[in-house]
Amino acid sequence: MRRSNRRHAHLKVTMSADRLELSIALSDNENTRPILDGDVTAQGITLFPTAVHPSEMFWRQLKFADFDVSEMSMSSLIIATSRGKTPWVALPVFTSREFFHTRALVTVSSGITKPEELRGKRVGVPEYQQTAAIWGRGVLQHEFGVAPKDITWFMERPAEKSHGGEAFAPPPGVTVNRVPPETNMGEMMLKGELDAVLLYLTDRNLVDRSRIDLYTDPRARLLFPDRAAEGRRYYAKTGIYQINHTVVVRRELYERHPWVALNLYTAFAKARAEVVRRGNLLLKPYRELGLVGADTQKALATDPMAYGVKASRTVLETIAQYNFEQGLSSRRIALEELFAPQTMDL
Repeated sequence: MRRSNRRHAHLKVTMSADRLELSIALSDNENTRPILDGDVTAQGITLFPTAVHPSEMFWRQLKFADFDVSEMSMSSLIIATSRGKTPWVALPVFTSREFFHTRALVTVSSGITKPEELRGKRVGVPEYQQTAAIWGRGVLQHEFGVAPKDITWFMERPAEKSHGGEAFAPPPGVTVNRVPPETNMGEMMLKGELDAVLLYLTDRNLVDRSRIDLYTDPRARLLFPDRAAEGRRYYAKTGIYQINHTVVVRRELYERHPWVALNLYTAFAKARAEVVRRGNLLLKPYRELGLVGADTQKALATDPMAYGVKASRTVLETIAQYNFEQGLSSRRIALEELFAPQTMDL
């Protein structure tokens, strides 16, 4: 597997035999692995890939701009765009989708049995502004009537590791406490200092620090005991399969070589097609949606993880709206502000 930590300063992209040489950071999952492995390439581009956990990748990109191309948090990109021109241009490639609200955990001792009972409780998140947390709060508000201000929030990441950086401030009317550096969300859950976590990450990386497996600990349980059933309910009602990550290109690079947008998009689309061909990955989201069995052939007619703006416009506009509603972006961002113009009709 060819991986590299190769980095390029702004606009110091090298050319080799009329090919651009670009650093790229991706999370290691089914959709990205063909690119990480070098099995799929982009025309006219030599990619030097690094597999990085998303928590660390987004922090490194937002703070240091380490890579020419990378996955990027949808919410962080939207928030940054609301403040002005960003160093990034996005491609409508969505490598991570899930029903994120179904990951929520509660302590058994809290007695919480339904989402409405989170009102007035202490709830932890790794990062208040991260996309999965925004989806979770959006679902709590729009599906169950629990607004962000109804909860006391605890954020695990310190200011220096936060995707919001030192400038992060809670939205008006919302209380966000920092988890003390000597502890973490897992320990606070088991000590009764938190009632729930909306998202819980234990993967080892330079940003997150919880390590206890709450999903197997008898003192914690899922807020939605049947995640698949809640996913089916939510999808049937909304038609939304939540997007977490997009892919960005350094703006200076794109402005100098605008053709990279479609060449890279084509490579990512080819990678996904190859994964589907190899292992029928297309069935994975349909299992989550409960559409396998008699409905499998009908389900296979469309791809709920399809790339492109057209197929995901409703989902993208919803996360932009939730960012604005939750006071994280100063205005409602239009999709045309995020994505390369060449990709808007894809």
